[in-house]
Amino acid sequence: MRKDGSSERAIFIIDKDGIIRYIDIHAIDDQPDNEVLLNELKKIIPDAEKKIEHLYKEEDILESKVVMYCTPWCPDCRLARDWLQEHKINFSEVDISVNLAAARRVRSWGAGSQITPTFNINGEIILDFDKGKLKDLLFDSNDSSS
Repeated sequence: MRKDGSSERAIFIIDKDGIIRYIDIHAIDDQPDNEVLLNELKKIIPDAEKKIEHLYKEEDILESKVVMYCTPWCPDCRLARDWLQEHKINFSEVDISVNLAAARRVRSWGAGSQITPTFNINGEIILDFDKGKLKDLLFDSNDSSS
């Protein structure tokens, strides 16, 4: 628990016999790696690979001018979503917590780190919610949008 009374993110995997098989503690804003968790589940569930193979399928990721790769719970993703909407920027959103192919893509762009939000703007990748970089790519240099 933090000094301010808030908690960290704790993940436990408990097998069917009630034995704790995995514990992971992150700062509340850190995103756990789904593939690590799935690999742990594969160790204790005999046919887990078959049950989750659909999560690894390469799906058609919406390719629009602006694609935001994010998670529903990420505070920066919420801020970025609001900022894009405030500036009336059309964007597609890919939830990497359920689209593991997209999560892999984000990790490849982040040199192994899963950074959210990550933006693909016409092939230009922006890691994290960097308003300056977003403005540079999305607004004409003569545009005074903030």
